[in-house]
Amino acid sequence: MREIKEQDNEKIGFVFIQGAGLESQIWETVVSEVKSPVLLVNSPKREGENGLRKSLTLQEYNAYIKRQIEAWQVRKFVIVAHSLGGVLALKIANDLSERLVGFIAIGATIPKNGGSFLSTFPLAKRLLMNVLLSAFGTRPPESAIRKGLCNDLSYEQATEVVRGFVPESIHIYTDRTEAKLPSSLPKLYIKLAKDQEMSLSQQDKMIANLAPQKIEILETGHLPMLSKPNELRDSLNAFLAQWELH
Repeated sequence: MREIKEQDNEKIGFVFIQGAGLESQIWETVVSEVKSPVLLVNSPKREGENGLRKSLTLQEYNAYIKRQIEAWQVRKFVIVAHSLGGVLALKIANDLSERLVGFIAIGATIPKNGGSFLSTFPLAKRLLMNVLLSAFGTRPPESAIRKGLCNDLSYEQATEVVRGFVPESIHIYTDRTEAKLPSSLPKLYIKLAKDQEMSLSQQDKMIANLAPQKIEILETGHLPMLSKPNELRDSLNAFLAQWELH
């Protein structure tokens, strides 16, 4: 867990939950000029051998992140969830609903209530992905990371992403989550127009599942926090302003 800036407990804060394989530092440029309190949460067992995470369940991931937020002194917050972080964020949002005032999904996976990450794909692809994950683990080849996650990044940025990629437990892809956000909660889905990791049609399905009041489009690949951090920051700040959450 890392808190950014001198925290004002009475201000609305942002809680950032990154996608699979990524670390919280990926948000650094975005949050460097955010005026609101910020919490960058970590995922469990990042130190040591990759095998330490192998048996972790989705519930254990959620509990680890939830403890970090519960220890945060900022009273009200907006969750900002990226990619597979959307799966993690749904249950956390549900459990901490008394403090939650908004939900922002950035190219995020949003399964239907009772679904898993894999459940969001058509049956044939779901079965194929399940086989691949079981056989080869959750760290894609370098070429796949560069092509999928990093298609609009510089070579140097992509190299950093590849170097820092951490394989996760297979359970965060396969475990189901029982959580549903209230329809009245302010929600924004940021669609990534040049995303090579999640297709536009897949993002449209996620938007339908989330049912946000607003959709924005960024002309970026899967990692807008690296390719267009200023535009992403503007969207976050505008969300607070629009809903008068300050």
